[in-house]
Amino acid sequence: MSTEPLPTAPAGPAAAPRRLTAAAALTALEGLALAAVGVFVLYAAIAGDVDSPLQAETGGITLLVLSALPLSAARGLRLGRRWSRGPALITQLMAMPVAWTLWTTGGAMTAAAVALALSAVAVVGLLVNPTATAALGIGPGERTP
Repeated sequence: MSTEPLPTAPAGPAAAPRRLTAAAALTALEGLALAAVGVFVLYAAIAGDVDSPLQAETGGITLLVLSALPLSAARGLRLGRRWSRGPALITQLMAMPVAWTLWTTGGAMTAAAVALALSAVAVVGLLVNPTATAALGIGPGERTP
């Protein structure tokens, strides 16, 4: 008879609950969209299709830098890292005024506003869910190191 311990379930992405995986996917999608808009703005600045190329270049670079927050938070959520919940929630809180601004712009931006607002509300709901907080080691009775 062998005295070796039984194998346990691996920690990390394979053990992440679906809610946490969905929050990570939506957050990553937001980060990728932000990066895509940044690249588009930079392209427009370089192509000369804007009134102020310097302002467009600065805006494009800013969007690319800002896309690092949701992308790193999404990676952390996917890996089950405790620290990633804060940046992911901050990203969603920042997305709400942007969605409102897109909504008031009207036209084709209305669809983008609805998609962004629904995504932000969904991610917040997924991240405050007890299953997700337990998977991240957050909640009552949990001690912070």
